[in-house]
Amino acid sequence: MRKMKWKLALGLGLLTATVVYAQVGKEVPIEKNTYLPVVITDSFDEIRQRDSDQRERFRMRQEDLLERRYRLGDMPSEVMMSAGRKPVQRGVRVKLHGGVTWDELAEMSPAEIREQDLFPMGFRPLPHAKHGAGGQVFPQNQIDAMMEKEQRDLERFDIAFDLPDHLTPEFPPPIYLTTRPDLGDVSQGQVLSI
Repeated sequence: MRKMKWKLALGLGLLTATVVYAQVGKEVPIEKNTYLPVVITDSFDEIRQRDSDQRERFRMRQEDLLERRYRLGDMPSEVMMSAGRKPVQRGVRVKLHGGVTWDELAEMSPAEIREQDLFPMGFRPLPHAKHGAGGQVFPQNQIDAMMEKEQRDLERFDIAFDLPDHLTPEFPPPIYLTTRPDLGDVSQGQVLSI
């Protein structure tokens, strides 16, 4: 049986992992850096233009993925979110595939679901709209609020927020003080900014 020991060493500001494999009393060190070298050959303007040109393609790809996995329609309930400014959505949102119903799926064993690949895609990890780049993507109402309050543009040139507004939390978020619950939402629906 192979045993592994992990040693972490911090040198020259870079985290380096040393993996030592112990096999039949013999240790063989293997050194690997925990970072990849970053080589950028294009100018920022070239990268911005390329990413801007691809924005619609990434948006459509993510929209298609969301449509295949979820029911995205606006189905408000009578229940309001904590600040009372937005209704909570109702109903099952995850779509099934493979021609089964929820009742049929409930009667299957985990092994059967795995064998037939029927585990709903909506319960699997959802990738970032532009997974390779990652990073924060803000809904348009938040972008507009920060532009108005602080003259800061939070809009990305490479990707836009991918969920419909009715499926996002209230904005601005309510703020409750634990020491003064009698005050309710102290933000009073206003955006807090610097």
